[in-house]
Amino acid sequence: MSSVAVLTPESFAEHRSGLKDQEITGCVPEDEAYIPTYLEAFPPLPEKGAPGEKTGEPASAWGSKIRPIKASVITQVFHVPLEERRYKDNSQFGEGEEAKVCLDIMQRTGAHIELSLAKDQGLSIMVTGKLDSVMKARKEIVARLQTQASATVAIPKEHHRFVIGKNGEKLQELELKTATKIAIPRPDDPSANIRITGTKEGIEKARHEILLISAEQDKRAVERLSLEKAFHPFIAGAHNRLVQELSQETGARISIPPPSLPKDEIVITGEKEAVALAVNRIRAMYEDKKRKTTTISVEVKKSQHKYIIGPKGNTLQEILEATGVSVEMPPLDSSSETIILRGEPDKLGPALTQVYAKAKSVMVVEVSAPAWLHRFIIGKKGQNIGRITQQLPRVHIEFTDGEERISLEGPTEEVEQAQAQIQEIIKDLLVRMDYTEVIIEQRFHRHLIGKNGANINRIKEQYKVSVRIPQDSDRSGLVRIEGDPKGVQLARRELIEMVQRMENERTKDLIVEQKFHRTIIGQKGEKIKEVRDKFPEVIINFPDPAQKSDIVQLRGPKNEVEKCAKFLQKIIADLIENSFSLSVPIFKQFHKNIIGKGGANIKKIREETNTKIDLPTENSNSEMIVITGKKSNCEAARDRILSIQRELANIKETEVTIPARLHNSLIGSKGCLVRSIMEDCGGVHIHFPSEGSGSDKVTIRGPVGEVEKAKKQLLQLAEEKQVNNFTAELQAKPEYHKFLIGRGGANIRRVRDRTGARIIFPSPDDTEQELITIVGKEEAVRQAQKELESLVKNLDDVVEDNMEVEVRHHRHFVCRRGQVLRELAEEYGGVAVSFPRTGANSQRVTLKGAKECVEAAKKRIQEIIEDLESQVSVEVAIPQRYHRAIMGPKGCRIQHITREHEVQIKFPERDDSAAGQEAAPQENGDVSPEAEFVPRKCDIIAISGRAEKCEQAKAALLVGGILHVFVPIGASVCTPAGVSLLSPLIFSLVSSSRKALVPITEDVEVSYELHRYIIGQKGSGIRKMMEEYEVRVTPARHVNIWVPQPEKQLDVIKVTGLAANVERAKLGLLERVKELQAEQEERALRSFKVTMSVDPKFHPKIIGRKGAVISQIRKDHDVSIQFPDKGDEQQDLIVISGYERNVEEARQAIQQLVAELQEMVSHDVQLDPRTHARIIGARGKAIRKLMEEFKVDIRFPQPGSDEPAKVTVMGLPETVDAAIDHLLNLEEEYMLNVQETETLAAYMKPPSRYGGGGGAGGPDDSSGGPAKGFVVRDAPWNAGGNKAPDMSSAEDFPTFGSGVAPKPTSAWGPKKF
Repeated sequence: MSSVAVLTPESFAEHRSGLKDQEITGCVPEDEAYIPTYLEAFPPLPEKGAPGEKTGEPASAWGSKIRPIKASVITQVFHVPLEERRYKDNSQFGEGEEAKVCLDIMQRTGAHIELSLAKDQGLSIMVTGKLDSVMKARKEIVARLQTQASATVAIPKEHHRFVIGKNGEKLQELELKTATKIAIPRPDDPSANIRITGTKEGIEKARHEILLISAEQDKRAVERLSLEKAFHPFIAGAHNRLVQELSQETGARISIPPPSLPKDEIVITGEKEAVALAVNRIRAMYEDKKRKTTTISVEVKKSQHKYIIGPKGNTLQEILEATGVSVEMPPLDSSSETIILRGEPDKLGPALTQVYAKAKSVMVVEVSAPAWLHRFIIGKKGQNIGRITQQLPRVHIEFTDGEERISLEGPTEEVEQAQAQIQEIIKDLLVRMDYTEVIIEQRFHRHLIGKNGANINRIKEQYKVSVRIPQDSDRSGLVRIEGDPKGVQLARRELIEMVQRMENERTKDLIVEQKFHRTIIGQKGEKIKEVRDKFPEVIINFPDPAQKSDIVQLRGPKNEVEKCAKFLQKIIADLIENSFSLSVPIFKQFHKNIIGKGGANIKKIREETNTKIDLPTENSNSEMIVITGKKSNCEAARDRILSIQRELANIKETEVTIPARLHNSLIGSKGCLVRSIMEDCGGVHIHFPSEGSGSDKVTIRGPVGEVEKAKKQLLQLAEEKQVNNFTAELQAKPEYHKFLIGRGGANIRRVRDRTGARIIFPSPDDTEQELITIVGKEEAVRQAQKELESLVKNLDDVVEDNMEVEVRHHRHFVCRRGQVLRELAEEYGGVAVSFPRTGANSQRVTLKGAKECVEAAKKRIQEIIEDLESQVSVEVAIPQRYHRAIMGPKGCRIQHITREHEVQIKFPERDDSAAGQEAAPQENGDVSPEAEFVPRKCDIIAISGRAEKCEQAKAALLVGGILHVFVPIGASVCTPAGVSLLSPLIFSLVSSSRKALVPITEDVEVSYELHRYIIGQKGSGIRKMMEEYEVRVTPARHVNIWVPQPEKQLDVIKVTGLAANVERAKLGLLERVKELQAEQEERALRSFKVTMSVDPKFHPKIIGRKGAVISQIRKDHDVSIQFPDKGDEQQDLIVISGYERNVEEARQAIQQLVAELQEMVSHDVQLDPRTHARIIGARGKAIRKLMEEFKVDIRFPQPGSDEPAKVTVMGLPETVDAAIDHLLNLEEEYMLNVQETETLAAYMKPPSRYGGGGGAGGPDDSSGGPAKGFVVRDAPWNAGGNKAPDMSSAEDFPTFGSGVAPKPTSAWGPKKF
């Protein structure tokens, strides 16, 4: 299969701009100049023959077809014209989509495909392989590389199955053969139309074959005539007119195979008489032409053949029509240049003349020119080549990228003139211009270019040359310099010098721990920027955080790299020195004292020692305070913190000498041994020296008594380790641990006393919760292990037992969500105790668990029942106003008493009316004799439990009430065991100290204006003061600070509470008043205001971009500057407030800024809108840099502006002029690139289908007119005076609304939301 694109001298411009798609109608393509009739364009369906008619098919003379022997590997070549190519971009021929498609097809079919590009931009494809592979590959190539057309052919529905064939074989063969897609309607679809999709040639072939199949199956006659293919054009006639007329006259359907199909068989179908008549006429025509015609052969250059063929073969048809001579052309893929003319002898001469005329009407010439000169030949803005194409509009000039030739195509005389002019330009350029090529390693290319092209642009401007550096993807080191010979040599020398400098660079790797990388870089890269500014020639590369690498790479000149490395090493050394960390154990209750009021203490320590101090959170159980910084500073901070702890409590610190080799064994697995000692000794802190230090000193810190105890245990343990160190481990369920330890540690103490071994249970933080460690002499450890294993084994033996408990006691066990039962389970190895349901009236209680646990739990339940049965109730009379103090914060004190004495304490309901009555008889703690305390219902506190326990709890309540007045926090009070001995003393104390418990009220004189500051936001200030005194002295409820109502405007604040607390609160309040008065004076000084008038047009400049300028003024002068709001009447007033001196300095700064702004001028400059985007740069980066460099403001027009080229520059006169000059230089530079790109694109791209391509668009180009559409003659709508509707008429075809104009885009790019 082959097809060609044809060029004629009559329509040269049309050839360059592409041709319209050919409409497929009937069985052959129609002529564009010929207007067919309606019946020709839309022939009626053939009528069915008589029922008895049968179609005869001529039998082969051989009886059956003999399949010829074919080679196993075949080659097919076919051509895809330009107008039918799917991908028309020739700039990357062999690398674009066409190559990818061919590669995919080769992999799928196994065939070998080669592509080549013809001069007419058509595509020649050669497919090699086995027949089946070639056919499949050809089908896919046509479908994927050639534009697809479609047509329908109608045959009777009953003939469809013959087209499909057995198992679809016939249809598959037909699709492969014609390289088309044939869609046959389903049996249930009434449509008889078969749709064919593919190329024009493929559709013709498929249609022809389908009609043949239908004709063979039709009952009408079918006649096949085998006539030499050379005589087919005479039978068909010019533009197929003869065969169409013959078909109309006889009524037979005549199918002549298209020229591209290598068949000589003409098929005539229809009524027998019509077929016979048509056959006779065709035979007669054939015999006549065979007898009268003769042939001549001529040699014509292969490159001129396409001009003889013409567009779509029209020129050949015109010669046939004009002279009656058929011109036979060799296939385009053949190397033959012989053309055969067949016709009557007297007509061969004129036909030959026309053939030569067509061949010589257009010539193609190639001019040799170095590829680097092409853009100079085209000229600035295409001036040089434009002059030639204007003078010679019918000459097409084509530059091929990378090739040292220029193609000229057009009429002979004009091509010769264009050739002479281009050669003259080339000669002149070779004298004036020069180029050189330098091999530079690709790794240096980006350094030659510089940041944002700074280096390469400077070289271009300085030496007036063009420097072409290949892309990274090219993997080439060839750098080309073009321009003035002198400038080329200077630019070359500078590039080589830059490369030599870079070759002298060295790379050094620094090992820096990754944890320091972020610190060296700094926030937002501020610190590393300072380093880079100091060493601008050194490139510092940090590894990606995900790589977890410690290597920091330095690259640059050797000396600079060394200096930078030393500087960084110094920074790293400082960081390492300052990263020393020290942990100090401080008792949790003293953390708040170390922090101090408002963080004053900790802040002072941090500043004076230059360290970072981190304290654990309040809800954390940790007591460690971490200090980070230089070692000496950390030790100084540690000493300061420890001194605070020593001042607050009776803390002792002692050192014990223990050989370093025993330290690890004393600490134990995960610190279990040393932790057990610390827990036994009231939370002392034991600090071992760091491993490898060689020190034998172990520090013990804590309360005096506990330190001695811990020292004794530690030395004993060390002695055991030194004498005979043996350790064993035992596994036991965590719920068994409490039972093994026993109540108050009784069980485990018995085991320790009997064996002498030390038994360590895991702490709640340990991961191994089942692991019990036994330490001591081997014999003792073995014995203890044996006893514990026996206990654990007994615990593992689960038993179930019952006991009787009276129903009236059940509630005590199950109340409070089963609190008593939970405590039993925790204490006795997870034993499960089940009480009967409420209302069951059963006394049976079930216990399930380990035998010993069950027995112990039964015993404990019996003890609880005995306590319940011996329970009594005692009442204590304490005035209601003291109840909250006795309860303590969140009831902590009362909870402690109930737990310690195993009693229940119930407070009465609060009586607010009684509270007012009892306050009357007392004033400032003085109780009158008449005001003797008379207990009321709201004063009675009920205590229930065992008699002796109730007396102890009663004593604790009364002593607690007194002690909270007299005993400082942190001191311990020992309660005597005998209540009978203490009770008289307690009650005498209560009666004698009642005066001390009575609150007093004192007035503190505070100015009314300060009240709101003392109260604070939502009362936070007054609340904080009360909480602060609760920490140091007593609960805040003992001190009540009363501030009068605002409307009264009194200068007095009342403080109510116990005498000692009132005095402290009063002093604190007066101190707060002094602070507020100082702040008030400070505010008065800061409230100085100045108003200045500034023209509103300068306000945006004073504010600056994102407020940068005004923020700097505020920061420098510590003032507040307010600009008028949009709705204000006086838009020129600016208010400055702050210290008087600062306000004055800020005003002068603004006045100076305004004076500078008044000196500024504004100029407009016209810049081509196509360059705006490049001047502005990505996200405005380039224009901002330019504005900062020249200290000017540059405004570009908005999208859709009436003056799109107008750019406004504002600033000082000299800077504005310099900025405008720079902008104009940039415009000139960018316009060269823009015009060069546009011009090259115009010459390099293939000609468009409807516009003039390249330089050939001249006055003869008539392709710009509107298309006529499809026109037919003798249509039904023209009959009887009917007129076809005017498609251009707004009345016949009204528009629906107006079109939407495309939204103009800004040079800054699309808006981002």
